[in-house]
Amino acid sequence: MVNHFTWNPGRVIIFVYKEALTTPALAHRQAKTKAKGAITMAILVTGGAGYIGSHTCVELLEAGYDIILLDNFSNAKRSVPDHIRTLGGRDVEVCEADILDEEGLHSLFSRRSIDAVIHFAGLKAVGGCAQIPLNYYYNNVAGTISLCRVMATRGCKRMIFSSSATVYGDSNTVPFKEDYPTSATNPYAMCKLVIEHILRDIAAADSEWSVALLRYFNPIGAHPSGLIGEDPNGIPNNLAPYIAQVAAGKLPHLNVFGDDYATRDGTGIRDYLHVSDLANGHIRALVYSETNRGAQAINLGTGAGYSVLEVIRAFERACGKEIPYQVTGRRPGDIAECYADTEKAQTLLQWKARRGLDEMCADMWNFAAKQDQI
Repeated sequence: MVNHFTWNPGRVIIFVYKEALTTPALAHRQAKTKAKGAITMAILVTGGAGYIGSHTCVELLEAGYDIILLDNFSNAKRSVPDHIRTLGGRDVEVCEADILDEEGLHSLFSRRSIDAVIHFAGLKAVGGCAQIPLNYYYNNVAGTISLCRVMATRGCKRMIFSSSATVYGDSNTVPFKEDYPTSATNPYAMCKLVIEHILRDIAAADSEWSVALLRYFNPIGAHPSGLIGEDPNGIPNNLAPYIAQVAAGKLPHLNVFGDDYATRDGTGIRDYLHVSDLANGHIRALVYSETNRGAQAINLGTGAGYSVLEVIRAFERACGKEIPYQVTGRRPGDIAECYADTEKAQTLLQWKARRGLDEMCADMWNFAAKQDQI
């Protein structure tokens, strides 16, 4: 049986039990994991039903961790936890909740012994954040403070935080290094930057804390099974799922925001990495946090950049279709190039991205093509 745990605004705790999936493959993996005795630590994954969170949950299960998936499902599909269980081969406890509910978080921590937290939960649409900045600061910053207060009270002092390359602002030269000056050009980036400062201060004040500030670049792709991938509610804000919906005929064309940058084809260059590589980076950071204290900012990227047009061409190879697009004006705050210096991740985490753009696009199209069948 899998335990699905939720609370409502009246603080009434509800337990819903769902019948566990039983397939030969699942039973085999469960027996294999049990035989290894691999489940040694319990990890709380906030935003665990989201795009990066779901892939990280699969990686955690395959690595032998026990996980509690916490999500309010405001931008995630309710079918995702079952797909995670199928891919990970074990049951997953699902906690439908909001990180702003401090009392509810205390209830969860009192019920479960949690060794570390991987924190994804938060609003993430860069394009729309300027219109609703208060929502972003309240959900992302206040929510993280709420979570950290509970963690500190309950003695759980290991956090892997989902930060972003947007904290490098628009004035640094590529490749971006972790010791570069930071700044923010929009409320989303400012939330990430403020949270980084808060977590650094917490770790400086209490030497028992271990915090990894993982600065993501541009994750795309999907699990090769096609069961999980980036499937946001409504019209996508990110390039990759938007292209996929154009290829599937759900949207008429892609908007390319500017073709007059000082780049090799005039379009913006970004460090696209496969979401499964990114998920694996969280496992490496979790291992690192077992024996290292303090706060470390670490880039997770490939160290190379692809232009928007190069992504379009790679996706056309993957799906066998032409992707219609229109060039429009630049978006405020966009920069010409953004890619990572990855030396620190290789040194501290022994991590390196290994999948290329064609594999990213092929997995992304495989996921998109299967959505009507799932």
